[in-house]
Amino acid sequence: MWIPKRDAWFPPDWKDDERMAFLFSAFKENRDVDCTDWDGKIDFWSPLIIDHCRRRGSVCVNLQELNESFRRKGSVPLGLSTVLQSMIRSGKVQKESDFAANVDSGWLSWGVGLLLVRPLKWTLSALLGNGRVPLEESFVVIDLVKEKAAALLAAYRASPLATHSLLSFQELRALSSHICPDESSLCLALLQLQREKHVTVSLHEGEKLVKFSQAGQGRVSPVSEVDLGIYQLQRSEKLLEERVEALGQEAEKCKQQAKSLLKEGKKSQALRCLRGSKRVEKKADRLFAQLETVKGILDRIANSQTDRLVMQAYQAGVAALRISLKGVTVERAENLVDQIQELCDTQDEVNQTLASGALDSGEDSEELEEELKSLLEKAIPDKDVKTGILDADFVRSLPSVPDSSLGITDEELDRELSRLTVSDTGSFTLF
Repeated sequence: MWIPKRDAWFPPDWKDDERMAFLFSAFKENRDVDCTDWDGKIDFWSPLIIDHCRRRGSVCVNLQELNESFRRKGSVPLGLSTVLQSMIRSGKVQKESDFAANVDSGWLSWGVGLLLVRPLKWTLSALLGNGRVPLEESFVVIDLVKEKAAALLAAYRASPLATHSLLSFQELRALSSHICPDESSLCLALLQLQREKHVTVSLHEGEKLVKFSQAGQGRVSPVSEVDLGIYQLQRSEKLLEERVEALGQEAEKCKQQAKSLLKEGKKSQALRCLRGSKRVEKKADRLFAQLETVKGILDRIANSQTDRLVMQAYQAGVAALRISLKGVTVERAENLVDQIQELCDTQDEVNQTLASGALDSGEDSEELEEELKSLLEKAIPDKDVKTGILDADFVRSLPSVPDSSLGITDEELDRELSRLTVSDTGSFTLF
């Protein structure tokens, strides 16, 4: 797997010696002396520290680790202590001991309460008025622990374990190994989820248990006796399944061994192996019957929870329907239907009136067309019209149309006129 060089993790300014000499220098004693100098360093180092933690997959950081991680050409930044103090004031980081200050009794039983004890160096420095941050003091990056908490909750709800009301801490460690690389990160993410009311913890018979809020629930409910009983049944189911599978493998192994001994002619030894196989099978059958009983109980519990949800949905639907029908009576509904019917009748009458007007205008148009046709027929003499077409001989006897230039002499016109005599029946002479 290719891993980028260390310098590739840093911004472009990291290669600028002059710029980095300024950023590696100590802060002024007071921000008021030069606020540009002060703010420029804070704006550079704060996001770089958060990005450094995110890249490592961690939610905690201390000054000693930062000094080593940001070492450049043998030098370490001189102002990281001031940067951390600024990040504390702005709420970007918080001391690990303060972050765990609101743990409940469940966390104390886990031993997480040890985080409440502030390191001795920090206590002494606070008493002595020293504003420096101890090298080993651990700080929680708030944005990163919130990201881990959200990812952990999403991973639980998307897993098959989401059907379990309680999870053991070991099951949760296996589920979240790709999210929280160590137990410390997992505990801090769980603490954040507890602040958000999505997680509660419990210690039962020496075993650490975690309960998540279910999808659609605003907050997690306390661990109840019912939750513990269901957890014990689910644990028994898992143990019985593992035991039944192991006994089945053992019985099959005895049978195979009996076959091998029988082939070798060792009949008595083969019979002993076969008897052992039968004893193992009987034991497996008894455990399987117990397993079926446990499964049946869990199925009844699951069905009862489903029935309860269905009843809750019915009750919510009835309440919503009752609210939506508030003030609605049969009389009001009948009056509304009558008004709608009256409006529909009025609309039908309007449509009929408009349609009749359109038909009258169509009849007038037909009468006008008939009258126009008769006028055209009267304008043409009967003797010159045969089915509306002029006699063909008459058309051929007409002279050609002269061109627009009229380049014809008077003599030519006289000769043309003398030729225009019609001798056939129905013809005429043009003078």
